[in-house]
Amino acid sequence: MASEGILLGMGNPLLDISAVVDEDFLKKYDITLNNAILAEEKHVPMYDEMGAKYNVEYIAGGATQNSIKVAQWMLQIPGATSYMGCIGKDKFGEEMKKNSKLAGVNVHYYEDETAATGTCAVCVVSGERSLVANLSAANCYKSEHLKRPENWALVEKAKYYYIAGFFLTVSPESIQLVAEHAAANNKVFMMNLAAPFICEFFRDALEKVLPYMDFVFGNETEARTFSRVHGWETENVEEIALKISEWPKVSARKRITIITQGADPVVVAEDGKVKLFPVILLPKEKLVDTNGAGDAFVGGFLSQLVQEKSIDECVRAGCYAANVIIQRSGCTYPEKPDFK
Repeated sequence: MASEGILLGMGNPLLDISAVVDEDFLKKYDITLNNAILAEEKHVPMYDEMGAKYNVEYIAGGATQNSIKVAQWMLQIPGATSYMGCIGKDKFGEEMKKNSKLAGVNVHYYEDETAATGTCAVCVVSGERSLVANLSAANCYKSEHLKRPENWALVEKAKYYYIAGFFLTVSPESIQLVAEHAAANNKVFMMNLAAPFICEFFRDALEKVLPYMDFVFGNETEARTFSRVHGWETENVEEIALKISEWPKVSARKRITIITQGADPVVVAEDGKVKLFPVILLPKEKLVDTNGAGDAFVGGFLSQLVQEKSIDECVRAGCYAANVIIQRSGCTYPEKPDFK
């Protein structure tokens, strides 16, 4: 059984502003499907335009927070998971707190006095999503918050840590503190490549923390970007997953790399070998949107990992959770899982 506080996540809590848009909207704001970027000046008007033009849903999100909530849902043990990140003192922030508490996650948000709670535009076209994040308050997280006794206690209590690569743009020092604690105490430290721009433009920050990672998650686009940036001259996801798993490591625990590929099999590289796991195929008409699919996969995976189940079982749970989430809008789920 998973104990209270066994899994801790840290990341950027964002309110997803989700809508089915059209190709013209994507063109206008220079957005590519199946990508995630940080908002620039040119993207500022899109949030209001989405609200005015399309049927918008507001859903508490942020990659790490999604994964932690899904793990919590799969576990059904109140407070098994904890989460830290920064929100604003506003309506959206209050909404986020309410949502996370309902989900059963023990959240310790840092509340910024001046910045608004971060938002993420989720643009959906034929079920595929593109993300444009306006971090705002999420960008204000400070390691001082992490070091406060009541928050560091969550780090001490946890045995597993998960942080999406997006947090590298915000507080690499917080990541380093947790990574070093995990390595020193033989705990499990896990991250996600998160997005092509993280692999490319935050390469140094990613490489600094990679030796601490016991598990590396990512999707095929991120894996190929990682390969290109490192001059590996291969687009083969299996090869790339192996190379990432063989990257030098701080602790004796062997690294496992898990790369999802949408409807194609999940690639797991461990101990010099690669295994492929087929996903649950979904008829196109049942697909609502892919927003949160990768996050849900990680959440499902973690829910079994913290119970010390086999990697096969972890992948099976990941595929189950992703399959549930893509049939719904955003990273949402029914009241109870029916994972056997």
